[in-house]
Amino acid sequence: MTHPSRYSRIAFVASPGAEAQTALAQLIDAYGNVEPADADVIVALGGDGLMLQTLHDHMRTGKPIYGMHRGTVGFLMNEYSAVDLRGRLAAARDTVIHPLLMRATDVNGEVHIHHAINEVALFRQTHQAARLRILIDERERMSELVADGVMVATPAGSTAYNLSAQGPILPINAQLLALTPICPFRPRRWRGALLPNSAFVVIEVLEGDKRPVAAVADHDEARNVRRVEVISDKKISMRMLFDPGHSLEERILREQFGP
Repeated sequence: MTHPSRYSRIAFVASPGAEAQTALAQLIDAYGNVEPADADVIVALGGDGLMLQTLHDHMRTGKPIYGMHRGTVGFLMNEYSAVDLRGRLAAARDTVIHPLLMRATDVNGEVHIHHAINEVALFRQTHQAARLRILIDERERMSELVADGVMVATPAGSTAYNLSAQGPILPINAQLLALTPICPFRPRRWRGALLPNSAFVVIEVLEGDKRPVAAVADHDEARNVRRVEVISDKKISMRMLFDPGHSLEERILREQFGP
């Protein structure tokens, strides 16, 4: 069977687990392997952690990424099969996502800049709850949140840590961000907010010397932060490929209606 040649050159990446490494060897034997810089498409073999890492590694290349589940959690992955991979790639559908850009300033004035595909989260560093002030588009919206922390999540990340913190699930094409508290103490019943994805979110740490706070963009951490700025980076567009009927949109819908 012949298929369009737009994905003829494939770069495979895999997590170190046995399942992923076995699949890697099988697929390279069947389809060859090129360096990511020379590839038309990158195929990631593993779980969601590997997919996030692959998206980070190739964030600025514009290359489409197609994941196959050979790991633990596979929400962002397609089902694994070594059969007719080029046919699956030709039939796959694009989902375009934009990362968050975090700019965190620490107690020494050092600025930490990182991107996040799932969420930017602030966490208390000690036994004491964090005290945080929240501004949206330079207007104060909450003078004091006392909590274990707070996060800003993308639609792609809304089913990850955000959902575990009782945050809302967002359709992948929604022009929204979720602002979700982590174990809020005051206001106790505040469940968070939905923000337009054009929002400029600023979180200031109150009493940072007494109640230190860390900021994490996916897996990049800055400690003892005083001010964290978050915005959706529309300059970066990442293409994820999903099998028809197995799109990220469909899985996010399924998550909202149970198993």
